[in-house]
Amino acid sequence: MQTRMTRLFGITHPIMQGGMHYVGLAPLASAVSNAGGLGTITALTLGTPERLAAEIATCRSLTEKPFAVNLTFLPSINAPDYPALIDAIIAGGVGVVETAGRSPERYMRTLKDAGITVIHKCTSVRHALKAQDIECDAVSIDGFECGGHPGEDDIPNMILLPRAADELEIPIVASGGMADARSLVAALALGAEGINMGTRFVATREAPVHDNVRQAIVKASERDTRLVMRPLRNTERVLINPAVETILETEAARGDDLVFGDIAPQVAGVYGRVMKDGETDAGAWSCGMVAGLINDVPTCADLIERIMQDAEHLISDRLTRFVT
Repeated sequence: MQTRMTRLFGITHPIMQGGMHYVGLAPLASAVSNAGGLGTITALTLGTPERLAAEIATCRSLTEKPFAVNLTFLPSINAPDYPALIDAIIAGGVGVVETAGRSPERYMRTLKDAGITVIHKCTSVRHALKAQDIECDAVSIDGFECGGHPGEDDIPNMILLPRAADELEIPIVASGGMADARSLVAALALGAEGINMGTRFVATREAPVHDNVRQAIVKASERDTRLVMRPLRNTERVLINPAVETILETEAARGDDLVFGDIAPQVAGVYGRVMKDGETDAGAWSCGMVAGLINDVPTCADLIERIMQDAEHLISDRLTRFVT
């Protein structure tokens, strides 16, 4: 299956692994890339240019296939050293960068001059159009179903993807609610060129997470996520647990007077404890509604092969039945 996504990134299958805190590391990224998709290292998990450079080198030793680096631009008093992180990406010979958060405009010239393909994650059509205007090569459209930050517009992918396809000329990758062949075929029908999966790749054998995290996703249904930090306009979709219930109670009690410090104990600095130590109730951690479609923990190779084989069956068999 060849699409504008596979041609743009130089990959075999139109499947990308999303950048995820404490998950997007060399073991997972290389496994996805070796299976024909596009694996992704998450730069801000590494923190420093030196650690990012080392992780890129490790990934390079594990795969000869293309892989990406996710670079999220956050509003922060103590912002990461973005120029140095970009220098590490360029020095490591990475060909694709997935940007997210704030606009990457101030860094675009540096990335493009280095020959890097840029895909920007967006949660709205207006932001996608801006990404196109600043010469991003593609956009990842994140629907309301997604784990992590879905934006504030609450538009699901059944609407958001075709709206984006109507407006944009650059390729679209569908993100949020993507888990299997049905997701891929539906995304293609809605105007995307492939899919970006986050939560689904957490529940794989190569994901560098504690098995408690994988099993929590497998056990969850589509009704087991909640939206936190809505009053702060920094909405995040997370898996329900006692810490998340505490956040929601605090938000309801504080109302318009809520400040981040009120919920910081359940939000800040918990990812290491969750992902590495398996303390899945330690705080809020991102998970998509797509958990309801995840029932096993395969290897990345088995997962991608299954998606592609089932997609071919859906297209050539099931869908053709409706055409006279």
